[in-house]
Amino acid sequence: MHVQELIITWATPVFFALIALELLVARLRGRTAYRANDAVSSIGLGVISQVVGVFGKLLSIGIYAWVAAHLALVTLPAGNVLVWVAALLAYDFLYYWLHRAGHEVNILWAAHVVHHQSEHYNLSTALRQTGSGVLLGWLFYLPMALAGIPTEVFVVVALIDLLYQFWVHTEQVGRLGWFDRVFCSPSNHRAHHAVNERYLDRNYGGILIVWDRMFGTFVEEDDADPPVYGTRAPLRSWNPLWANAEVYWAAAKDMWHARRWRDKLLVWLKPPGWRPADVAARFPKPAFDIHRERFDPPMSRPLTVYCLLQFALLLGMATQFLDLSARAGLPTLLAYAAYLVGSLTVLGALMEGRRGARWAEAIRVLGTAALPLAMGRWFGVPQLDARIALALMLVFGASALVLPMLDAERLLLRARGDSRHSV
Repeated sequence: MHVQELIITWATPVFFALIALELLVARLRGRTAYRANDAVSSIGLGVISQVVGVFGKLLSIGIYAWVAAHLALVTLPAGNVLVWVAALLAYDFLYYWLHRAGHEVNILWAAHVVHHQSEHYNLSTALRQTGSGVLLGWLFYLPMALAGIPTEVFVVVALIDLLYQFWVHTEQVGRLGWFDRVFCSPSNHRAHHAVNERYLDRNYGGILIVWDRMFGTFVEEDDADPPVYGTRAPLRSWNPLWANAEVYWAAAKDMWHARRWRDKLLVWLKPPGWRPADVAARFPKPAFDIHRERFDPPMSRPLTVYCLLQFALLLGMATQFLDLSARAGLPTLLAYAAYLVGSLTVLGALMEGRRGARWAEAIRVLGTAALPLAMGRWFGVPQLDARIALALMLVFGASALVLPMLDAERLLLRARGDSRHSV
């Protein structure tokens, strides 16, 4: 397993332990910190981000390594502590500019928007990451390669910066005094995720908030104006593919409809929300409403439990996928990735109550149960242990049998209501 996958895998139990702690603290305070469907969606998007990252290393790390090896002005020693400190500061500084550009340039926002789509703010939001950020994000870190910072140092400080940002995605930690003035903190980052006018496009720092203070993008959280989370063009879907594609699709449509070639280019380069005047006139969009209701399609308790159990199984498979990424062949990895992404997409449709979602889920679980029976193996495991094969068949076979009963509670309540109405 590559170092990134190894660290992420070891960090995952810590993530979930902290999520459980946050949930417990919120309950003790009488607050509702999580919705199952939102948390599944956010963490599922994080899974897809990691899956895509396995195939995107040529861009995210490969180009950096080539530039560091062939174009660096100097070669800095990886064993020097000062090099590590300088690398972490440089990475956080460049992250500030990438993050800021992600809010000011539409093509970069199209990738970054995924992280902001949740209308809740909790530790699962931290795991909600883009699948397309790898396409252009690497450009911002090339100065580090030119400065001679070794690739192995770059990879580790990038992970440190990323892992640090996990804990700031919570409403359960209040103001922290002097810490808020120097570092990115929960209070500072809550303001960053808010769509209120006073908070919009502020507080971009990853570890240090001093960059925002230096460049005029800092705002303090105000108790009189509590943050409202999400985006100004709400996603209103649990579909992970649409979550990654929505802004690209909207920009592509505006580009197609724009009459001037200049506007076709500016659609991608202007800030999010900018539209050519002729396009905005012909295809108006709803005005932003900060008081909108959160997206929360009703789910019965049996359906919620079912989705959580299926999601837990997919998380285990995703961990196996990351473990396989260092040694399995490309066809196996592509097939496994397609299975994971497809499964998460079907689960999202199930949570939305989409027509046909039950049939799609039945096909998915029956196919999962049949794979070890028909082929005698699992992705990347040529000789599947008989006990594991039996467990897969039983678990997913039983899932298919349970599907028709998932709405039993809702149907029973409806039947009781109809009965009372008839009396």
